[in-house]
Amino acid sequence: MTQTRKIIVNLATSADGYIARADGNLDWLTKRPAPKGFYGMPQFMRSVDAKLLGRKTFDLSVELGAHFSADDRHFVFSRRPPPESVPPGVEFVSQSISAFAKTLRDQPGKNIWMMGGGEIIASFLDEDLIDEFIITVVPTFIGEGIPLIAPRSRNVPLKLRSAKPFPDGVVQLHYDIGINEVLSPP
Repeated sequence: MTQTRKIIVNLATSADGYIARADGNLDWLTKRPAPKGFYGMPQFMRSVDAKLLGRKTFDLSVELGAHFSADDRHFVFSRRPPPESVPPGVEFVSQSISAFAKTLRDQPGKNIWMMGGGEIIASFLDEDLIDEFIITVVPTFIGEGIPLIAPRSRNVPLKLRSAKPFPDGVVQLHYDIGINEVLSPP
């Protein structure tokens, strides 16, 4: 029996729930020294073989000098046409989210990393297509910015899988989605 590939959101937020400043700036995140092991990111990256992102996140990644390769599959969701030059390993997706997710999950492979941003995360969440959230909370308030999930009316139950504090004050929260049981206090 083959196991269905999971779609896992893994990203950092400020303590007040933003993934970037309003202009996409990540200075509050990138100017911090990262501890050895970089919050488990190398291990996580070995568990995935495809990455999902919205157009704004892709454009910002290119602007910040991200490198893409044919061995590293990135799927970019966009209503706009792709740029004239698309890096190797990058595919623009215009089909429905649910059809795309079903096709990708049915293919053999590792888990799938939902990289962001808030709009695409919200769209996948609203279609019940996200399995887990790994939220690395950075102990910094930035006051305003791009929220983790675009605001809409929703009620999504979460089940805490783990909470891991780091010496620099960062806390990593790992949740499963859609668990409707009420947990008793410890």
